[in-house]
Amino acid sequence: MKANVDQDTCIGCGLCTSICPAVFELNDEGKSHSIVDEVPSNEENSAKEAEGNCPVNAITVE
Repeated sequence: MKANVDQDTCIGCGLCTSICPAVFELNDEGKSHSIVDEVPSNEENSAKEAEGNCPVNAITVE
């Protein structure tokens, strides 16, 4: 499972980083990005929760 963040859509609200800090963090531009190549199996539910709670739908987890 991979997590991707559309940098053009992300507004950098940080909700995903608070829900799933093992997968997401804010970069130097203040936008979220995935810090793992593959979402760890024990973080899949949290990553999907972050995807579902993104206010601008910038996250894709599949």
